[in-house]
Amino acid sequence: MSALATERVVRSRGIDLFVRERGDAFPLLMLNGLGSNVDTWGHAEERLSGVSRTIAFDSPGSGRSSTPLWPLSIAMLARTAADVLDELGCERVDVLGFSLGGLVAQQLVREEPVRVRRLALVGTACGWGSMPGEPAALTLLSMPLRYHSRTLYDRTSCLLSPADRELLGRVDGVSKSRLDHPPSLLGYAAQLWAGATWSSLSWLHSVHVPALVVHGDGDHLVPAANAVQLARLLPESRLHILPGEGHLLVVDPDGAAIPLLEEFFTAPNVETSRAWSTGRIVDDDGTVETAFELARGAQPYRAMSNAYRWFVRHASSFAAAT
Repeated sequence: MSALATERVVRSRGIDLFVRERGDAFPLLMLNGLGSNVDTWGHAEERLSGVSRTIAFDSPGSGRSSTPLWPLSIAMLARTAADVLDELGCERVDVLGFSLGGLVAQQLVREEPVRVRRLALVGTACGWGSMPGEPAALTLLSMPLRYHSRTLYDRTSCLLSPADRELLGRVDGVSKSRLDHPPSLLGYAAQLWAGATWSSLSWLHSVHVPALVVHGDGDHLVPAANAVQLARLLPESRLHILPGEGHLLVVDPDGAAIPLLEEFFTAPNVETSRAWSTGRIVDDDGTVETAFELARGAQPYRAMSNAYRWFVRHASSFAAAT
């Protein structure tokens, strides 16, 4: 049985945020993906609230939170998350960041590293310098109207990856939760802009928090090569790429992601965590380059992102020479 939920509205910088808490153990902040609301966590929230005090909120412009008149950057979204924690009296937390929420999680741990005990990044990337999704997946990303029309949603679901189509056909409630509380069009566009103008590539190496990186090898929206790169950039990280899983792996009640997260967040320390000890260490650039070469990211975004990776990699050399 899942823990009882407590729901409230928290005001942050003029924005009303719908917040839900469950459980009473060590707090776990759950940062969701683009246009998602707290209900889309589904089985993940139910399971994790049995071992943690889960804290989830609708990002500005999503679900039951209000939509600001101005777009919020990833840094501002991270400060909004910190405001929620302040309001709830949470001095130290674990953080789970999924998809766009993974970007916010990275920014939050950079700005307030002592506040984060452990970090899990699921189905996410470093922003600019990452491998873009496949064309069909990016087409879906650009269609927020599908969450306002069941007919359009059904007709465009063919663009999902095979793994995600199978999951949505098997698990009740995943689609319904998004359609019941769709993001506002302005809020969705603002979140899309925030993700498209952000990068952690140049500073993620300075984040010294134990980080579990979890990804599906059938993710067409955020290719698994990005997980390999995150594990390489983060000094204290372990990588799990799960076979047969797609982008929505974090809500799969029958998949391997939720058990990994449960064990990682509840282990007395990371050294005794099986999720940590069985994870892969990525300690060479060649592994990342191979993963990027095999990925099928859409052009011209792939070329532009590769150019940014090259620039960041050589920027220090340019600075030393001048």
